[in-house]
Amino acid sequence: MADVFPADVRSRMMAGIRSTNTKPELLLRRGLHARGLRFRLHDRSLPGTPDLVFASRRAVVQAQGCFWHGHDCHLFKWPKTRDEFWRAKIARNRAVDARAEAALHDAGWRVAVVWECALKGRTRLNHGDMLDTLATWIRGTDMRIDIRGLDVTLEER
Repeated sequence: MADVFPADVRSRMMAGIRSTNTKPELLLRRGLHARGLRFRLHDRSLPGTPDLVFASRRAVVQAQGCFWHGHDCHLFKWPKTRDEFWRAKIARNRAVDARAEAALHDAGWRVAVVWECALKGRTRLNHGDMLDTLATWIRGTDMRIDIRGLDVTLEER
């Protein structure tokens, strides 16, 4: 199936997709700041350049887009065109995420992943409750939290 947009239009559309300061990331930043938490943004000295870094608590938060990171939820659908390209691209993204998270854990950092489906769509969580859960995790000692639509998974020490 051919793309419905000419190549130059598709290129311009794809170039407009942000990697930082996304709507989900801004929602997390506003909510956590309102809960008294202070953080650094996009620390390039850390593996994977985490979205939010809570240095004094040795915790990082990643806001992951379900499409770009191949999440198994209703927001992710394989594109119908250029199948080979997209499967390789998303597999690479997943591999980079796994390596970055392993390097963060090895360096003693705790990792939170907040998926886009937790913030929008039919499986979204109540934003206030989700932010309270995330703030509690940041102040705690659990090594990892995975917040996805209708689900929160904690991993203890």
